[in-house]
Amino acid sequence: MSKPWQDKAKGNWNIAKGKLKQKWGELTDDDLDYQEGQEDEVVGRIQKKTGETKENINEFLNSIKF
Repeated sequence: MSKPWQDKAKGNWNIAKGKLKQKWGELTDDDLDYQEGQEDEVVGRIQKKTGETKENINEFLNSIKF
């Protein structure tokens, strides 16, 4: 099942990367390397680096205005 941010991120991931780095400054480009179909992997890397829950990360991604 597709999540709303996943649909919006297609072609706009650089916008999301910038917002994620603003919120969690410890994230690197490697942490935020995103390939379509690997949404769980990128959320997992963000979770591991920041200690945030997957729910909070997905909520933040859904709140981004693309």
